[in-house]
Amino acid sequence: MFLAAILIFVVQNRELVTTSFLGFGVRAPLAIMAAVVYVLGAISGGSLYALLRKSVRESRLGGAR
Repeated sequence: MFLAAILIFVVQNRELVTTSFLGFGVRAPLAIMAAVVYVLGAISGGSLYALLRKSVRESRLGGAR
């Protein structure tokens, strides 16, 4: 079911869009842009989660001494 929803989204969002950030512009289909933003968010969110988990673990170890 999820794969069908993704396929419908890709088919319906094939038009080109331009995204600009700090003078750098990219022109690509909306579905591709959405996928790239999703992956970048997953990577940065996972990195933040790992950093917070490490910080909490170290603070617990430091307090036990």
